[in-house]
Amino acid sequence: MMATRVEICGINTSTLPTLTHKETMELIDRAHAGDEAAKDRFLLCNMRLVLSIVQRFGSKKECADDIFQVGCIGLIKAMDNFDTSLNLRFSTYAVPMIIGEIRRYLRDSSSIRVSRSIRDTAYKVLQKRQALEAETNNEASLEEVAAAMNMPVSEVVYAMDAISNPVSLFDPVYHDSGETVMIMDQISDKKNCDENWLTGVSISEAMMKLSPRERQILSLRFYEGKTQVEVSNEIGISQAQVSRLEKNAISTLKKSID
Repeated sequence: MMATRVEICGINTSTLPTLTHKETMELIDRAHAGDEAAKDRFLLCNMRLVLSIVQRFGSKKECADDIFQVGCIGLIKAMDNFDTSLNLRFSTYAVPMIIGEIRRYLRDSSSIRVSRSIRDTAYKVLQKRQALEAETNNEASLEEVAAAMNMPVSEVVYAMDAISNPVSLFDPVYHDSGETVMIMDQISDKKNCDENWLTGVSISEAMMKLSPRERQILSLRFYEGKTQVEVSNEIGISQAQVSRLEKNAISTLKKSID
């Protein structure tokens, strides 16, 4: 039977060795006794466990390799603290410890810190919404949850926003047959639409056709907002010359864009 190939963090899980429960207990005992070779083999054989947990955090923006390394730290801690005298499978003990280590890393490395009180409010909102939906078999709105909790809707919305993960404009919302639609494709931007963008490109190309002095005059007049008199004093020519060069430059731009 061909092994299923699943590659994550650069590791092909089908090549990782596995252990029986008896082998696991023996390796842990030897590792506790200071056998480095046993420790290395035990950790290698349990990489699949760490990788399976890393996949649960696939929606997080942090690098999977970083989460994998933190998960390995959790695995080492689980191995060091596991008591083989207990009638317990190692994975049962290790999984919560690895998950806890990863969650602690994600919380501590987050650039946005949410206060404990706001998190508590958000979790209470989630619990109340689940309770309302269980009662009515319908999706509960935030307004309904706020009313049931006797809280302002604004506080409920704020708490839920605070625990929501930020999304990237490049996250896909639809994918089929090689065609991907991203969030940014669904957001209207009247300022940076194709027409305005093309106009900006046309102006930039037209500006390159002007003489250095004409570009300087347009920059001083329309970017810095100076009068023709101020421009003439700055570049050392008469106001009449500034006016003539300005009109010629604008005429050239219009012809190029049209």
